[in-house]
Amino acid sequence: MEKYYITTPIYYVNDKPHIGHTYTTVLADVIARYQRLAGKDVFFLTGTDEHGQKVVQSAEKAGISPQQHCDKFAQRFKEMWEKLSISYDYFIRTTDAQHIDVVQKALQKLYDSGDIYKSTYEGWYCVPDERFWTEKDLVDGKCPECGRPVVKIEEENYFFKMSKYQQWLIDYIENNPEFIQPDFRRNEILGFLKKPLNDLCISRPKKRLSWGVELPFDTDYVCYVWVDALLNYCSAVGLYRDDEKFKKWWPADCHLIGKDILTTHAVYWPILLYALGIKMPRTIFAHGWWMVDERKMGKSLGNAVDPYSLEKLLGADRLRYYLMRDMVVGHDASYSLSGLVSRLNNDLSNDLGNMLSRITNMVSAYFGGVLPAPAEDIDSETEKLRSIITKLAEKVWDNVEKMKIHNALEEVNSAIRAANRYIETTQPWVLAKEGNREMLGTVLFTATQLLAKAGILLYPVMPQKCEELLHAIGYSGKITIDDARKYAVVEPGSKIEKPSALFPRIDIKKAEMSLGIVSSEKPQQKEVEGIITIDDFFKSKLVVGKVLSAKRAPNADKLLLLEVDIGTERRQLVAGLAKWYEPQQLEGKKIVIISNLKHAKIRGYESQGMLLAADDGEVVSVLTVDKDVPPGSKVR
Repeated sequence: MEKYYITTPIYYVNDKPHIGHTYTTVLADVIARYQRLAGKDVFFLTGTDEHGQKVVQSAEKAGISPQQHCDKFAQRFKEMWEKLSISYDYFIRTTDAQHIDVVQKALQKLYDSGDIYKSTYEGWYCVPDERFWTEKDLVDGKCPECGRPVVKIEEENYFFKMSKYQQWLIDYIENNPEFIQPDFRRNEILGFLKKPLNDLCISRPKKRLSWGVELPFDTDYVCYVWVDALLNYCSAVGLYRDDEKFKKWWPADCHLIGKDILTTHAVYWPILLYALGIKMPRTIFAHGWWMVDERKMGKSLGNAVDPYSLEKLLGADRLRYYLMRDMVVGHDASYSLSGLVSRLNNDLSNDLGNMLSRITNMVSAYFGGVLPAPAEDIDSETEKLRSIITKLAEKVWDNVEKMKIHNALEEVNSAIRAANRYIETTQPWVLAKEGNREMLGTVLFTATQLLAKAGILLYPVMPQKCEELLHAIGYSGKITIDDARKYAVVEPGSKIEKPSALFPRIDIKKAEMSLGIVSSEKPQQKEVEGIITIDDFFKSKLVVGKVLSAKRAPNADKLLLLEVDIGTERRQLVAGLAKWYEPQQLEGKKIVIISNLKHAKIRGYESQGMLLAADDGEVVSVLTVDKDVPPGSKVR
């Protein structure tokens, strides 16, 4: 059986789980569940990072021991993951004896091979990040990572010869494009590696910090927390203690991380592995952040969203769905309560939930709750929906394999909307009135197959709700991708039951009250339509442009850079479309642009015009022309 090994970062035990932890862990769980649906033997690892200075400080503040502090917060993570139906196979803690043993054996091996040496170091130390910086690294005299004050420290420490392996790492990354994903993160690391790589300080003297893994070759020191933490990915699957288990699971297929810890995972970790003679993981995938008002969500900023409150309000499955649906994996996403409510009401209440209610009610009313058989000859509308049903599993799986979970969900949503249109077009209530039971049976049978496919393909995202859905429509098979690839998965004669509302609509006012917030969103007011003259209209020069190329803007997650032919010249347009379009989706399109707009700088990139797009507050769709007119054609 093919294996699949996926990991989350191990989370630092200085607070309860926040929305960032929640997103990463739910995403890993969804991927793990999809891989299990494909029949793979999956190992899903998560856990907690429990050593370091911040743990000691937090424990002292609470008047408890560091171990008691770790026990308390590790349990909080476990409890939250249970609430969210996280199906991890192992929860590792870096205070586990077997993990400590692996760390010490790895350090001893590096020391014996000459890759660790002792030296005096003077530098700037960031206590929250537990990391040394040189003078040139600092930004306005503060830590370049977290922006907080640093302190100057001079002390003897042990160093890992990381610089020795810099060229090897550059070559490896360039020769293995799948190693760091998305591609723009790979380019970011290659850019980082253009500068000389410093050796890594891997110890802390016990006189300053005693809570850590003791160095096996010098008991006056403990290990730097990041070296300790990174080795969890190997210690969890048997490194240095169970060769057979380690051989089965290693290398990891996917290290799923947040973009803020990319350097430690894409630079420190592969070099450590290489120096230890261990194979590289297949992919390190860095996702983006959840943002509020264009700022990273965070407790210190006062804009953090509490996953406990959201889970209580929505239930686990709806929260899981929202997190997967509204973030393009790898890019930042914007959170708002109104956006969350709109997404869940539209996708789940209006579309999926409404369709389930309609179909089960009609089967109950017209066929006594027993699924009818379809006719042998089918009409064109049924044929269209059959085609969508038949292709759906492959479309979803293709997106899952590319880590495009949001696209996978949109494929299912699109199919559900098509099925709802099919019901409106065929009008089964009219067929029942006319006594056309053959066609009526075909319509209800076909729509039920679509519901079954949706239930199977959404199961990794909403396991509890999809089990309820599948039970209601009489599905009794094993939930697998192979079953979803079949056309008919619910047989005629299956018992259909009317379920209670799976996805009750969310009232935003009640949601605000439940979350204890005061709405910051102004009530929508009816806009007064301004009247313009034809002369005003013709001040704008609208032309057709052909998109020759498109790429993501470096260091600007939401922006795409388009090279557009407008007939007389080529221009660069900067467009905030990265959430809705992959670059290749726009290449070759004939779009409408305002060509006489004053050029503007957007995040440092010059935009020589503006494209037109429709925006309903949730989806943005670029305006295109439906005939093959040449670039530069006027839009009248």
